[in-house]
Amino acid sequence: MSFQPVVNAMIKDESVAAFLDQLASRASTPGGGSAAAIMGAMGAALVSMVCNLTIGKEKYAAVEDEMKALVAESENLRADLTAHVNADVQAFDQVMAAYGLPKGDDAEKAARTAAIQTALRTATEVPLACARSCAAAIALSRRAAELGNPNVISDAGVAVMAAYAGLKSAALNVYINVGALKDEAFATAARNEIEALVAAGEAATPEIYAIVRARL
Repeated sequence: MSFQPVVNAMIKDESVAAFLDQLASRASTPGGGSAAAIMGAMGAALVSMVCNLTIGKEKYAAVEDEMKALVAESENLRADLTAHVNADVQAFDQVMAAYGLPKGDDAEKAARTAAIQTALRTATEVPLACARSCAAAIALSRRAAELGNPNVISDAGVAVMAAYAGLKSAALNVYINVGALKDEAFATAARNEIEALVAAGEAATPEIYAIVRARL
């Protein structure tokens, strides 16, 4: 049984107002996973902003090459995180479709159980990938905070906070799905990875915030 997303497949291309209206509605999607991806994407975009307002200025010529490399990385991350907005919707819809499969006889029950497990694994992998990208955005924000144009350095601080919010939010979406998985090896690996990502983010974020604060 194939599933059809219950929202526009190009939700990432809608206006901010339209996205927020959908987020606030009674519909199950988009939800927290898509919001987490948007948070991370905003963090990456703000890193790009700091870089773009540093590049081309004679005063910061010494860091121009690094800023150019950094903006290339942050833009790749922004694209990746933006794609996760739809990926989260599709993963949730796949879970709902699996739970909606018939369970009249043993064969149907077995097929339904297998489909649910497959869907839950995807619904764990998607926010885990989002969390990885948010963690990468946190790392990039440190370089922007250390080297970026001080006139927009506060934006590097907002970048790290947005990416951190995305990371912690994505982690919740891992936890809510991983507990129902029967593949214990995968579930343990997923838990271990998300906990390591969160721990690193919790350590790095106040450090980067302090760097920004010191440059204000």
